[in-house]
Parts: sequence; structure tokens; C-alpha cells
Amino acid sequence: MSTGLLACVALLGALAGLAAPRVARHFTAPLAPRVAGTVPDVLRDAGSTPRVVEAAPGAERVAGAVPSAGWGAAAGALAFAGLAVALGADPVLPVLLVLAAVGLVLALVDLACLRLPDPLVGAAALVAAVGLTGVAAAAGSPGRLLGAVAGAALCFACHVVLALLPGSRLGFGDVKLAAVLGLPLGWLGGSSLALGLLLPHLLHGVLVLGLLVAGRVRRDTPLPLGPALLTGVWLAALAA
Repeated sequence: MSTGLLACVALLGALAGLAAPRVARHFTAPLAPRVAGTVPDVLRDAGSTPRVVEAAPGAERVAGAVPSAGWGAAAGALAFAGLAVALGADPVLPVLLVLAAVGLVLALVDLACLRLPDPLVGAAALVAAVGLTGVAAAAGSPGRLLGAVAGAALCFACHVVLALLPGSRLGFGDVKLAAVLGLPLGWLGGSSLALGLLLPHLLHGVLVLGLLVAGRVRRDTPLPLGPALLTGVWLAALAA
């Protein structure tokens, strides 16, 4: 991919990142609020905007803190540019770029509210299913589409098992998102699928361990898994 085209893709990512916090705020307030303090301050940046919502008597609650547009723009540019460098002229690139844009919003909402809203997860599923079907039809490669479906099924099954383990904090929203992300992982191949299954939990574990050592969280502090799922899949796509 030429430098000029890569710059254009990065600019598109920055624009998507600029819009992501505004879109995310539409999903934070209507969701069930969390008790203030359950998400550590280390996950909030100085440019974030806390949104206070109605709380039950005696409990201060907030709908979360959505990071500023500047952080979103940087993350979007990095996500888009990385995919462009890794995939080049692969016809699946536009599908993954749109998925990355939706993923930015999902990550912000999960950081703010510890929720992965069904409308956003459904939008990601629609983009992946329709986009990959179109690419498979245009390229005459139905086998890769079957691989995508198999990847989604495997990711769903693995995360259902994890969610059912005693003491698991894995929510069904995480399970549904993992299944959706299994579609592009399965499309990209077995090695990407294996990395996409492993990396999110490795990243999340390292983060949790670091926060515990730093004394920023307790063992019972709920932390969002969605950003780690999305980041792990992005890294797996870069290695494709």
C-alpha cells in the first residue's frame, strides 16, 4: 500500500475515533449504572467526561467516563493504519475497518459502563456477516466463509465454557462479542483464530495483575473485558 493511501486510511481512522466518544455517550446513560468506584481511576483519563445518573438512595452512581475525542482519534488512526499495513490490498480490509470503527465505540462504552450494548454488538455482527459474505461471493471463496462461521462457533463455545466456570466474571455480552469477533478471525485462518482466542485473556490478565500490584484495584473489582477482546483480535489480525 502506498504511503498516500495509508495516510488516507489513518485519517479515516482518526475521524472514526473522533466520532466514537460522542456515539458512545448515547449508550452510556441509558444503561444500568454502576456504583461509583467499581472501575479504578487508572482507567479514566484526564480528558474524560463523567456522566452522573439517577441512583438508588444512599448509593452514588455514575454512568461512566468516556475518554476524550483526542484519545479516540489516536486509537482510531492506529487501528486503521495497522490493519492497512498488515492486510494491504486484501478485499477484506474495508470490512475489518468498519468493524474496527464499531469496536472503538464498544470499547469506550465498556470502559465507561461495564456493558456491551446489544445494538452495538448486533451492528458488528451485521457488518461482519454481510461484509464477509460479500467478499467471499466476489472472490469465489466460500471455504473462507465456512472458516469464518467455524471461528465464530469456536469462540462462542470457548467463552461459554469460561463464563460457566465457578467464580467467572465473564458476562454474556463478552460471550456474544467474542462470537462476533470469531467471524473475522476464522476468515483470516487458524493461526489468527488461535491468537485471537489467547491474546485477549493474556492482555486482560497482565492488566489486572499490574493493577493489583499497584494497589489500584481489589480482587473483587469488576473490570471490562471488551477492550481486551477487541485489542487481542486487532493484534491477531496484524499477525495474519
